[in-house]
Amino acid sequence: MASNEVAASGHPDMDYAEHDRTYAGFLTFTKFGVVFVVALLIFMAVTLL
Repeated sequence: MASNEVAASGHPDMDYAEHDRTYAGFLTFTKFGVVFVVALLIFMAVTLL
């Protein structure tokens, strides 16, 4: 069975700050991407119909 000490404190070779920063950037990019696509679809529906 795995040791709980590693699970509780994390792996020493992991850069958790960098991981959190990358994940936050991914979420921001995803939010803006979804907003852009929705705006584009609304624009197309209004102008092409």
